[in-house]
Amino acid sequence: MIYRHANIEDIPAILALQKKYHVNSISEEDKPDGFVTTLFTEEQFKRLIEEEDGISLAVDEEAGDKIVAYAMAASWEYWSAWPLFQYMIEDLPNTTYCGEQMSVENSYQYGPVAIAKEYRGQGIVEHLFFYSLQSMADRYKYMLTFINQINPRSYAAHHRKIGCDVVKTFEFNNNQYWELGMPTAAEPK
Repeated sequence: MIYRHANIEDIPAILALQKKYHVNSISEEDKPDGFVTTLFTEEQFKRLIEEEDGISLAVDEEAGDKIVAYAMAASWEYWSAWPLFQYMIEDLPNTTYCGEQMSVENSYQYGPVAIAKEYRGQGIVEHLFFYSLQSMADRYKYMLTFINQINPRSYAAHHRKIGCDVVKTFEFNNNQYWELGMPTAAEPK
């Protein structure tokens, strides 16, 4: 498995992975194993790649360079088009982590993440997470993310396996979320 940043040519494979695991299109059989809740267009992926270098990939070389997972990371400015992220941005002054007040200058937003079902349980989420985290370390001191509380698999992966801290919980649009964080200087467990 190799880990690298996405380029424009990767967008069709990323879109296919997103469609397979998005909450609106995932099979009921696969839903208990985790899903993506934010839907991105091809143009939004393009901006994320070109302006933020914000998509990290896990690529299976032995399967013909098949993209088997992606993780997104970007500045709060990039995310500000979506209402949930607008809420989180407005709430940053009320968010303290590691004894510091969070801001658009010292933190960024990580996720969503999608991993092909047949590749889960192999440590890919951990490797991909830390690859993404380290790629943002020169720009930000902290990573923040959120997980819908109806997605316990994602919570277990990020909190228990990876070691993200629970910063707080919040409600938005009648949904309950965990907000998680990690310093970008953190090392894998």
